[in-house]
Amino acid sequence: MKVSVDYDLCESNAICMGIAPEVFEVRDDDLLYILDENPPEELRARVEEAIKRCPKQALSLED
Repeated sequence: MKVSVDYDLCESNAICMGIAPEVFEVRDDDLLYILDENPPEELRARVEEAIKRCPKQALSLED
């Protein structure tokens, strides 16, 4: 799986980071960083939850 972010939509509100901090991080510059674009399968449920709960629907997942 591959995680991506549409930075034109992203508000860097860190909801995704709270759900899957191994994959998402909002740094001091208030920008979202994807720490692992290809996370392991055992994180799939949390990554999917983070994507679903993104208020701007800025995150996506490809298999």
